[in-house]
Amino acid sequence: MRIAVTGPEGFLGWHLRCLAFSRGIACVPIARSLLGDPERLDAALDGVDAVIHCAGVNRGTDAEVTDGNAEAAGRLAEAVRRLDRPVRVVYADSVRRSDDTAYGRAKRRAAATLAGTGDTAAAFSDVVLPNLYGEHGRPHYNSFVATFCHEFAQGRRPTVVQDGEVALLHAQEAAAVLLEEAGASGRRFVEPKGEPRSVTETAALLEEFEVEYRDGNLPELTGRWRTTLFNTYRSHLFPARYPVPLTQHVDGRGALVECVRVSAAGGQAFVSSTVPGAARGEHVHLRKFERFVIVSGKAEIAVRRLFSDRIVRFQVDGADPVAVDMPTMWAHRLTAFGDQPALGFFWSNERYTPYDADTFACPVDDPSEAT
Repeated sequence: MRIAVTGPEGFLGWHLRCLAFSRGIACVPIARSLLGDPERLDAALDGVDAVIHCAGVNRGTDAEVTDGNAEAAGRLAEAVRRLDRPVRVVYADSVRRSDDTAYGRAKRRAAATLAGTGDTAAAFSDVVLPNLYGEHGRPHYNSFVATFCHEFAQGRRPTVVQDGEVALLHAQEAAAVLLEEAGASGRRFVEPKGEPRSVTETAALLEEFEVEYRDGNLPELTGRWRTTLFNTYRSHLFPARYPVPLTQHVDGRGALVECVRVSAAGGQAFVSSTVPGAARGEHVHLRKFERFVIVSGKAEIAVRRLFSDRIVRFQVDGADPVAVDMPTMWAHRLTAFGDQPALGFFWSNERYTPYDADTFACPVDDPSEAT
């Protein structure tokens, strides 16, 4: 399957592209500039089986919100009508569509526009998403979860202005529904359910993460809610909070370093040596937590966020052990250098299972997944 995604640099669009990459699905990014250029847009849509519409405007004046959403949906609908074959249209709608606000009205109008795109009127999925959270959400824009994570990352304690229960869905789960609908048939109205969590409960759990993690301790990583929220929180810390310093206890017998202190979790630990010039990794995880600690020798740890060409590099030395925790959806690699092998300790919160390894080949130095 070959899909096109509007809003590819946005929060949901980026998560969708990450999941598509992990599944080997060709994904054509449709930036806002393409929506305004019919000739280039038609060329971009050539050969796609489905279009997933994630682009939208949810902040600004009423006119900006209304016009921005209508314009994006209208231009996409026109492009689909110009194609000489049926293409499935999947719309990333919002639970706020029922609100009597500019945003709610704009979402309903966009859905109606996309649902009537000629031959695709019978090949349309309206996916009404609940409140989303996940890695690299924009504070004060995408969700209160992103705002709270940002505040804790900046050393501030966020204030809960209004409590209440909110249905929350991780962006990767939302992306999975959108991809499933891209391969569906017929006219469909889909409402994925989020997990009910209160605002104060979410803030309290994030504060627990902050208290534990500021000293290098790992919180309890059992259950999807705790793990996905912790990975979301960590995305707001990277790379400023890394590497994590570890205390080395030295006496006449030698040295001792505590590599992992975790409240409760399953997982797996292993040790490997890497000869100078050799590399390990060159892959990416969507959900798995991994900690790297070099206890002997020297190495470089390089990481790159998917669909970006910016590489963050850490030079680590076993003489002064530190921990570098791999952010989810960032390709990473460890390369040994110096005159002796690098001995590394690695810990993951999941045991390795070949049928669900959550490990996808991805070179750090080659952002080819973006093309």
